[in-house]
Amino acid sequence: MALNYRREIDGLRAVAVLAVILHHAGFDMFSGGFVGVDVFFVISGYLISSIILFEIRQGDFSLANFYERRVRRIFPALFLVMLTCIPFALLWLLPSDLKEFGQSQVAVSLFVSNVFFWLQAGYFDTAAELKPLLHTWSLAVEEQFYVFYPVCLVLISKYFRRWTLIFIVFFGVSGLVLAQWTSLANPATAFYLLQTRSWELLLGALAAALLARRDGNEFSRELMEFCSGFGLLLILYSVFAYDQATPFPGFFALVPTFGAVLIILCAKKDTFVGRFLGHKILVGIGLVSYSAYLWHQPMFAFARHRSLVELGNTQLALISLASLFFAYFSWRYVEVPFRNRNNFTSRKIFSLGITFSLLFVGFGLFLNETDGLVSRFESGLAGDVGQLEFHQYIESNFLDCEPKVIADKALTWDAFLRCKQSKQGVPDVVLLGDSHAEHLFIGLAEAKPKLNVAFYILDHEPFVNRPAFSVIFNELLNNKKSQHVIITMAYGMRFNEDNGNEDGKDLYEGLFATIKSLKYSGKTVSLVGDIPRYQTGPESCKYAVRLEEVSLLCQISISEADSQALLYSAILKSLSEELDVVYFEIDKLLCGDSSCGMTKGKFVLYRDFHHLNIFGSKLVGNYLAQKLNF
Repeated sequence: MALNYRREIDGLRAVAVLAVILHHAGFDMFSGGFVGVDVFFVISGYLISSIILFEIRQGDFSLANFYERRVRRIFPALFLVMLTCIPFALLWLLPSDLKEFGQSQVAVSLFVSNVFFWLQAGYFDTAAELKPLLHTWSLAVEEQFYVFYPVCLVLISKYFRRWTLIFIVFFGVSGLVLAQWTSLANPATAFYLLQTRSWELLLGALAAALLARRDGNEFSRELMEFCSGFGLLLILYSVFAYDQATPFPGFFALVPTFGAVLIILCAKKDTFVGRFLGHKILVGIGLVSYSAYLWHQPMFAFARHRSLVELGNTQLALISLASLFFAYFSWRYVEVPFRNRNNFTSRKIFSLGITFSLLFVGFGLFLNETDGLVSRFESGLAGDVGQLEFHQYIESNFLDCEPKVIADKALTWDAFLRCKQSKQGVPDVVLLGDSHAEHLFIGLAEAKPKLNVAFYILDHEPFVNRPAFSVIFNELLNNKKSQHVIITMAYGMRFNEDNGNEDGKDLYEGLFATIKSLKYSGKTVSLVGDIPRYQTGPESCKYAVRLEEVSLLCQISISEADSQALLYSAILKSLSEELDVVYFEIDKLLCGDSSCGMTKGKFVLYRDFHHLNIFGSKLVGNYLAQKLNF
């Protein structure tokens, strides 16, 4: 293998990695810095394809040698970072986070971390900032691509050599179209999975094939200056103009990736862009870019886990610089030595790769089986903090609704229709709404053991004009029993621009029609407000070691709670007056004089950032039972 070294490609790597690091640091200016990963994909597709095509022409391409180079390139630095993460994870991560960290170590070792993180959440979720190995999804995409790509390229070059470009273009365009459709239909799927990312690697392959066909024939100087400059502008535009609302990686991803292709094709060392990207500082950063990419995410994630307050810009800038510092040493003393066959033979490199992969898989499974080594903590607080305990409690202690209520076969738990009751027969009291009606059920049912209490909920749209919910609602309207219907829901979640309800008009109209229909059928109706919402889940409260940590992590100010209630309280008060129904506020029940918290005494009251757990349900349920005076 003897391909000419191009300094400008390392400079392009530097631009890409700096964009990613500064984006993950949270600097608003670099809101589109995630496109650096797309630039990396193009560079990777170009370099790997150039090597394969060159070796095919020379007649000495070997799959074994190809995969050995990948192992030497990817594994050493990756395994060093994964190993370094372990002690910090053991010291600083809460049990659920440590369990997830263990699962991610298994996924990374098997190069399926893109699938693992896709199954968990979107890339731009707040929780993404706290996942130390989240960034390895891009490595998984590349390695999955290179399982199939070299074999396909060899076969195409051997039997359809004239069609090589056509094959690359066909599959690349097909992947782009799929990515565009998926980015609109399911953004998380589009972001993480190979089938919607492969076109970016193929775009780099196209650049390699075009340069191979050009065989040293240059474009005119003017055209090369223009195209390389335009390519750099496209990348910089996407870095500064894109943000998490940009549909990705569909047609919008063409901007940075096409920019990268233009630079690859036209930014020779004597062009302006070639000289800029070939500057020794950018080239130096480019040489360590892989290690820098590996180090930055865990450093940010662990710093955020450890800090009790949001990191400042100075801290974030220092961590960004530190990632480059560590990158130099891992490049100098790990990457470079492991690429040298004189230091590590093929047999040794594969043996070490397999050994460490198995060790990480074993350790990750251990963390998973021990629930994140939960025994490390001795909590002074009681109370479940998981969804599972809450729903298991309901399943074990209460009855399903009567068959006639869910006669429609389409209405199942999986379809988000949920109904449970405390006794057989027609309920006396019905909680009606969404999951915020459900989380009051345990407390209310146990506070009134002589009454038959039920909840009827459809998680997303609890209004009568929804076909699925009409089955439940019609049962309420048509039975002759004198029932008390309590309406409550996550009102705040219905105030946003995405569903066109930023002013609460739909909420008001839906509730007005619901209440009016229920009262007309002879039901007693009460409105119940909502509980305060938090930025984080309650597990940090349960396992916090120091009292000040509990205070900082698990509370919000009264003024913040009031601002949340302002969204819906005026609407509920208005409905209460217009339709003559009782309205109860419950948010202050979870508050003191100056703050509201997810804990009360030694009890955790929440199971996530906006749902009550069993203790919380009993606290609020008892309060409502007394106030409503059934």
